[in-house]
Amino acid sequence: MLQINDLTFNAWGRRFFDKATVSLPPGAKVGLIGRNGVGKSTLFKLILGQLHAGDDEISLPKSARIGSVDQEHPATPVSLLETVLEADVERHTLMTRLETADPEEMGEIWARLIEIDSDSAPARASEILAGLGFTQEDLRRPMSEFSGGWRMRVALAAALFAEPDMLLLDEPTNYLDLEGALWLEARLQKYPHTALIVSHDRELLNNSCTHMLHLAGGKLELYTGGYDDFEKRRAEKARLQLSAKAKQDAERAHLQAFVDRFKAKASKAAQAQSRMKRLAKMEPVATTIEERVAPFTLPSPPKPLPPPLIRLEKASVGYEADRAILKNLNLRMDLDDRIGLLGVNGAGKSTFAKMIAGALGVQAGEFHRDKKMKVGWFHQHQIEAMDPNDTPLEIIRRAMPEASESSRRSKLAQFGLGFEKQETKVESLSGGERARLLLNLVAMDAPHMLILDEPTNHLDIDSRRALLDALNDYMGAVILITHDRSLMELVADRLWLAADGTVKSFDGDMDDYARFVLERAKQAVKPTQVSREPEKPVAPPTKKAAVEPLRRKVEAAEQVMTRRTRDLAELEAQLGDPDLYVKNPGKVAELTKRRDNAQAKLNEAEEAWMSLAEELAEAEG
Repeated sequence: MLQINDLTFNAWGRRFFDKATVSLPPGAKVGLIGRNGVGKSTLFKLILGQLHAGDDEISLPKSARIGSVDQEHPATPVSLLETVLEADVERHTLMTRLETADPEEMGEIWARLIEIDSDSAPARASEILAGLGFTQEDLRRPMSEFSGGWRMRVALAAALFAEPDMLLLDEPTNYLDLEGALWLEARLQKYPHTALIVSHDRELLNNSCTHMLHLAGGKLELYTGGYDDFEKRRAEKARLQLSAKAKQDAERAHLQAFVDRFKAKASKAAQAQSRMKRLAKMEPVATTIEERVAPFTLPSPPKPLPPPLIRLEKASVGYEADRAILKNLNLRMDLDDRIGLLGVNGAGKSTFAKMIAGALGVQAGEFHRDKKMKVGWFHQHQIEAMDPNDTPLEIIRRAMPEASESSRRSKLAQFGLGFEKQETKVESLSGGERARLLLNLVAMDAPHMLILDEPTNHLDIDSRRALLDALNDYMGAVILITHDRSLMELVADRLWLAADGTVKSFDGDMDDYARFVLERAKQAVKPTQVSREPEKPVAPPTKKAAVEPLRRKVEAAEQVMTRRTRDLAELEAQLGDPDLYVKNPGKVAELTKRRDNAQAKLNEAEEAWMSLAEELAEAEG
């Protein structure tokens, strides 16, 4: 599908690709992986033509449609459902042409609309939107009523609905909650074309991808399987490389010793010269050099507090005196609890976190909390609210006003920010570097409880593993809100679910919750509920006006049925040739499969024609 041949690309004073070559098989779901800043987003821009590569370095079939999610969808007055339907450019063009087409042209348009199954498009679009967290009531709302985060979801829904031949997704789960990420994981498994996905979500890469494309050192290397398979093969490759290098080093030392010993002796000069040539021709064995990932520093509280840390009894919390977001909260948490907080966006997870952190008081009921308890609270808005002109050194000076300058710089180095980054402006730091700084800062005072709201959005896989290790070593309580299923499974020992205006224990594990989410998404859309935008009131149609469109649909269905019959006849004629079974028996299976598909399509066309013919007869009667 996608061919990359000797791609070399330089920009912004560095080389991103150095004679990189790879070929992606059609229909593959490929996870593009590599460290932050290595050039994954740059590759997407090269494929899309936003950056220019050399001639024939990147090639796709001429007819291939490429789709991506570059930015949030504009805030237009068009409804949510119609916005997604318009992403299918061919269908939208045909529907627009139908409004002004001549009667002779209408039959051709209707035939193509039937062929692309246009009538089911609203139901398909609604199913995608429901999976991404939109309600039935949202479908008719104009785009201008949705926030930027939700319009990003619309852009993703539009790309999935359009089903391009090459789908490019750059960190698609970063603007989804766990429920949306679980749904997307299942959706990508069924995606009918090729997809290239940049993601640091280990579960998504394991469960949805058939291949891993590793970008490192300007080279691209394709591995089959998910991320776990890639790690195993990468480790084995590194082991073999080290073994080969050790053997080569031993041989090189042996040859050099012979040369050093005998090069001055006339009787051994020829042999020494021969060994010198072998030494010169030896290609050094390349070894995989893994970059070090700085650990996270999450100090445990020095003295445990008596249980419970918190206890809620019939508590309610909200932002307005007469309107509670969460009610009837009856929960308890101890020092060694690791709570995974589940629930769709808008269910009250952030409200709950604010209440536990002490940033929001309860409206009713009782909230018992140890007065000595210290809480470290990380949430995504902290990253967005950082002063772009601030520097890590200035931030740590405010956090450690009594410490020496060397102690502050040492602390930043522990956080993974080396000397060269400590006086860099925040606007020039990567998202991962900002997240690292804030995560370490909120835990610096050894809190009794950590509340982490989407801590992994800007972290690569290795940094996520470092955070997991730090959390498992941390001896305090944890409340975790994340769309990273792997982190949730490996950290949380209990699950709470925010739903229906309260928070309760969820009886099950993450696999149970994944099944619950996918089943709920299926139930969210019923075909009878899906319809296009309500039409403006018009006068009742005359009998002729009602019959003519149906007659054109019947004629179009007959044309489709005729084509399907012709296709089937051609395949059966080829299978009827006795020489085929002798000269090319390998082709028989392929033709048989195509004949079966053609028969199925003909059956569908006949059913569509019969249904339309019955409607026409009823209308004429």
